[in-house]
Amino acid sequence: MGLEQGFDMFSIMSKLFPIFFILIIGIILFTIFKGIKQWNYNNKQPKLNVDAVVVSKRTQVSGGGNDSHASTWYYVTFQFESGDRIELAVNGSEYGMIAEGDFGELIFQGTRYHGFTRRLQVNKV
Repeated sequence: MGLEQGFDMFSIMSKLFPIFFILIIGIILFTIFKGIKQWNYNNKQPKLNVDAVVVSKRTQVSGGGNDSHASTWYYVTFQFESGDRIELAVNGSEYGMIAEGDFGELIFQGTRYHGFTRRLQVNKV
C-alpha cells in the first residue's frame, strides 16, 4: 500500500478552494449590494421632522477579544404621537446626550438619523 492509494489532501483542496473562494466573494458582493440598496432607499425618502419621545436606548459591541479592536454601535428607539416606533443608529456623542423619556423633534430620512432636538413637554390637562 503506497502513498498513491491513500488520502490525497491536495486533490481535495483543489476542489474545495474554488468553492470557498466563490462563497466568500458572494457574501462580500451581497453585503455591498445590500448597503447600496439601503442607501438608495434612504435617499428616496423625504426628510421628516416629527415630535417623538425616546423610549429606549441600546448598544451593540462586537470584537474586543484578546488584543483585537472592539466596535460599538449605538441605537435609540423613538415613539411618535401615533404610537409607531422607529429604532435609529446614532453616533456616540448623540447617544450620550439623549436620555430615555426625552421629548423633542426628531429629524430622519428613511432609516438615516439626522438629529434630535429636546424640548420641554407641556402637560396636557
